Amino acid sequence: MTEPSKVIHVRNVGHEISENDLLSLVQPFGAVTKLVMLRAKNQALLQMHDVASAINALQYYTNVQPSVRGRNVYIQFSSHQELTTMDQNGQARKGGDQDSQPNRILLVTIHHLLYPITVEVLHQVFSPHGFVEKIVTFQKSAGSQALIQFQTCQSAIQARNALQGRNIYDGCCQLDIQFSNLSELQVHYNNERSRDFTNPSLPSEQKGRSSQSGYGDTGGMYALQPPGGRAVAFPQMGSAGAIAAAFGGALPPGISGTNDRCTILVSNLNTDKIDEDKLFNLFSVYGNIVRIKLLHNKPDHALIEMGDGFQAELAVHFLKGAMLFGKRLEVNFSKYPNITAAPDNHDYSTSNLNRFNRNAVKNYRYCCAPTKMIHLSTLPQDITEEEIISHLEEHGTIENSKLFEVNGKKQALILFETEEQATEALVSKHASSIDGSVIRISFSQLQNI
Repeated sequence: MTEPSKVIHVRNVGHEISENDLLSLVQPFGAVTKLVMLRAKNQALLQMHDVASAINALQYYTNVQPSVRGRNVYIQFSSHQELTTMDQNGQARKGGDQDSQPNRILLVTIHHLLYPITVEVLHQVFSPHGFVEKIVTFQKSAGSQALIQFQTCQSAIQARNALQGRNIYDGCCQLDIQFSNLSELQVHYNNERSRDFTNPSLPSEQKGRSSQSGYGDTGGMYALQPPGGRAVAFPQMGSAGAIAAAFGGALPPGISGTNDRCTILVSNLNTDKIDEDKLFNLFSVYGNIVRIKLLHNKPDHALIEMGDGFQAELAVHFLKGAMLFGKRLEVNFSKYPNITAAPDNHDYSTSNLNRFNRNAVKNYRYCCAPTKMIHLSTLPQDITEEEIISHLEEHGTIENSKLFEVNGKKQALILFETEEQATEALVSKHASSIDGSVIRISFSQLQNI
C-alpha cells in the first residue's frame, strides 16, 4: 500500500474527461491546489489541500467505484508527496511529469471530432478572447490538434480559462487546451490548415505539398506522442472529415460517435472454418484493420484492433448477433486498448486491402448490417455472369444476379437466399482472384435487383 499523500493518482482518464470532471470528483472532500493531466498516459495527478482530504477521498472511493462520463477511473495515493513546480528546462524535478507555463501560444487537442474543424472555425471560437495572430492545424496520434498564437499572453490565458473542456458543437469536438512551449509559429501558407492573420498576402499551399510538416512533432507538453512512442497506423481523428461528409452530421441510429475503444472481442466463432483473413474480410467492411489475434486458450474467440474508435463502434453495432458458418457472433468491445505486435497475431496495418485508405466517404456511407445482397467490383472486363455465379454458388442459393458496367468497369449484384449465405460468400471470396483480378465484395443495401 502506498503511503498516504495529499497527491492523488487517477488512472484510465479518457480523452473525453476534462479537468473540471476530475475536480468535481474530489472537491467534495477538500480544496484541490494543483492538477496535472498526463494525457499521453491517460492519467492525472491531483494535489489536495492536505493529507486528510486525500485520505477521505480514497476511503470513500474504496466502497464506491468512481465513474466519469460513463468511464470507470481508478484512484490511489501518488508516490509523490507534493507536486513540484517546473524548472527552467520545463521538466518536473521528480518523476519526469510535465507541466505547462503560461504562453501566448496554445496547443489545442480536439476530441470526439465528428465534424471537420477548420482554421475559420477555430478563429471564430478563439478570437472573442483576443487578437489571434496565427493558427496551424495538424494530425497526431492523440487526435486533431492546432497551435493558436495570440498577440498577448493574457489573451491566451483568458481563452484557456474560458474554453478548456468545452465542446465546439453540442456533444462533440471537445477542446483540451494547454500552453505550448513554442515562442513563435512559422506559417508559410494561408489555407484551410494554416493562417497568418497578420500577413494576408501569403500564398495558398501548393498541391501535394505539406504546408506544416514540422508541427506534427512539436507543440506543447500534453497530448503528444512521447519520444520513442509507437506510431499509430490509423489516427483516431483522421477520418472525421469523411464521417461528416458521409453522414451529413447525422450518425446512423445507435451510433454515438464518442467511443474511443479500438479493440473488439469476437466470440462463438466456428473454429473449423474461421481464420484471420476471413475475419479481416468481414470487419474491414466497417473500418481499417490494424491487427487480428485468435486466442489459443479460447479457440472460438478473437481480438480485432480497428483503425479508430468510430470504426470499432460501427463493427460492434452492425455485426453483433450476425450469423456466420452456423454460429451467431458475439461482438463486444475488448478491455484491451490494442493488440501488441507478436508472432502469433496477424498485422494488417500496411495492407492495401484496407478499404478506408481510399474512398472513405463512400465506404462509411455503405456501412450496414449483413444483407442478402452483395456487391462485387474490380472484376475482369471480360467476365460473364455465369463465371461469377460459379465462383460464389458454393456458399448458398443464389436467387438473382446482375452484371453491369459503371464508368466502363464491370460490377455485379448477387442476391442470396439468406444473410448468412451472403456473409459467408463475402468473408470467403472478398480479395480472391478471378483471372488475375483481385475482386472486392461489400454488402449492398438494395432490396432487389
